[in-house]
Amino acid sequence: MAKITAVIDIGSNSARMAIFEKTSHFGFHLIYETKSKVRISENSYQNNGYLQKEPISRTIDALQDFLNIAKYHKARKIFCVATSAVRDAPNKNILLAEARKIGLNIKVINGESEAYFGAIAALNLLHFNDGITIDIGGGSTECALIKEGKIIDKISLNLGTIRLKELFFDKLDYNGAYKFVKDSLSQLPEHFKHKRVFAIGGTARALSKAILKHTKYPLNSLHGFSYPFLEHHLFFESICTSSQKNLTKLGIKEDRLDSIQGGTLIFHLALNKFGAIEVITSGVGIREGVFLNDLLRNSDGRFPKNFNPSVRNIKDRFIKNKEKSKHTKLIMTKLLKTMQNTEIQPFYKHLFIASELSDIGISLNFYEKNHHGGYIVFNALNYALSHQDRLLIATLIKYINKKIPSILEYEELLPSSKILNILVFLLSLSDVLSYAKNPKLINITTNEDSLSTTINIQMEDSYITKEKLNKLNIPPFFKINLC
Repeated sequence: MAKITAVIDIGSNSARMAIFEKTSHFGFHLIYETKSKVRISENSYQNNGYLQKEPISRTIDALQDFLNIAKYHKARKIFCVATSAVRDAPNKNILLAEARKIGLNIKVINGESEAYFGAIAALNLLHFNDGITIDIGGGSTECALIKEGKIIDKISLNLGTIRLKELFFDKLDYNGAYKFVKDSLSQLPEHFKHKRVFAIGGTARALSKAILKHTKYPLNSLHGFSYPFLEHHLFFESICTSSQKNLTKLGIKEDRLDSIQGGTLIFHLALNKFGAIEVITSGVGIREGVFLNDLLRNSDGRFPKNFNPSVRNIKDRFIKNKEKSKHTKLIMTKLLKTMQNTEIQPFYKHLFIASELSDIGISLNFYEKNHHGGYIVFNALNYALSHQDRLLIATLIKYINKKIPSILEYEELLPSSKILNILVFLLSLSDVLSYAKNPKLINITTNEDSLSTTINIQMEDSYITKEKLNKLNIPPFFKINLC
């Protein structure tokens, strides 16, 4: 696979491009993203689906700029897909021919493929493997049912924000829009039921941004943000029936004012039909899906078990001493294997990842490695982890070999102070022991009773290691015994 890959998505409302850099076999990260509100579908739904001259011209101009940017980033592979408005257009060949003149081949994908790309992105890059994806576009809505890590079924409905706008909302026909949406959703098979919904696309992100603001959620991060649907259904109803003038007061951004009502109506009624309880916001969608479809083409569309592409990518870019990283994780593995501490078992995953990434801050500044390491983790560990997961791993790295302050930022999203102190202690202990002389002779065992945990360590003499062990912040009921 090419090291730099660009993916262009021509939707009914906007054309978007994402550029990804591959850092190892499955490690990758986003290096550029842009969009243009070309509105290729403008006036098409009231003209029997025919693309109009001006929107075609706007789209070609944007695509030319996208190509220039992709070449500037040295993209060796460029994928370009077009969705609902183009696939439904009787005169789509005009757009395709104009694109070929500037050196771009557009692949018009069907609705099931569009649903698949959204599903493969959510399945690999969100932190659950069961649920229903919903991606509301300008001309269509795609859904996929995912169970036990497999895409069970896919469907595409001719139901979109711009379609509703031109057919109903521009004419102030709310009742007509409501009936149209209900009739379209009746095409969903009965097995499209699940308490969890993965919300993909611009409408979902706009609603999540508004909810973030209304609930004063402490983090400004959309991907992986979750909220209970039933607590916000009245908010969705108010958007559907509000005047455009009042939409900004509800937290809707200006670029979404003309399409958010139709999108919210679809979203609200679809979630009711699914029986949704929880909404997981997806910051990824069709572009990531197209990229992953190529990246994972020999892996049945899935990353290997227990593999996280963000962890791999951070290691590729920021770890200078890979042997130290491996050794710290090995020490952590031995330690957790012998402890059998039920209180911290839910956090083994976090400790394993933190032990691998504990030294990444050195790549920026040794003296501030904890601060930089925590910052990198929280902002670059984007995929397949919840907000709480990312925050906890970042916090562990930030306070490795340091005392945790009594007041912590985002404390409401973290475990109790007791658990947090134990986790930081174990990470710090693994870090210190990874530098011990002749580490092959390290032997870690634990003896537990109702009052305390004693960690017995056998190793060759190492003055500095012993000195560092004596400086560790050891939690109550924990002891270190050097044999």
